[in-house]
Amino acid sequence: MKEVMMNKDMKLSEHLASPSEAALSHSSKLDGLRLSPHFTLGEVTKTSYKTEDQNIPSRVAIENLKNLCENWLEDLRYSYNTLCKGETSHKRDSPHCEILIINSGYRSPEVNRLAGGSPTSNHLTGCAVDIHVSGFEQAIRYASILLDISDGTKRDFDELYIERNKTGSHWIHFAVRPKGNRRKIDFIKV
Repeated sequence: MKEVMMNKDMKLSEHLASPSEAALSHSSKLDGLRLSPHFTLGEVTKTSYKTEDQNIPSRVAIENLKNLCENWLEDLRYSYNTLCKGETSHKRDSPHCEILIINSGYRSPEVNRLAGGSPTSNHLTGCAVDIHVSGFEQAIRYASILLDISDGTKRDFDELYIERNKTGSHWIHFAVRPKGNRRKIDFIKV
């Protein structure tokens, strides 16, 4: 297995010697660890559920999250901002730059249970993220861009769902497995 590099200066092993050490200061350590230029480990592991395990992912789950961020979410962010905003400067603090907000990424078994997730959820392995959208139109745009990325790069994904809860809020559920992707696309009411 290749060494996970969180940024150009630090290796993951320098920050997370063991899950128990990482759990001691989850937010301060994970928020600063970059999976890609615009996404941190803290963003894709945050949860409102207080659990004993602190929702700390394994090294394999971190590799899966890094793949999602580097190969999919960065492209989604760039394409959405280029196509919909006409913005070519993609700095995080640009007033025309939409920041992709991850509602949920990696979930420990305990967090997944509390969130009502499936026992076989891709969130458990760091292969899935739920992306905040401001409405149904943005959900359709994000889904379309992700399909274009897949077709253009010949990379496949496992799940692309536009989901909606009982209050009418929408989000994108997107999953990519290391292998065995099924290219499932659906609109789901949860």
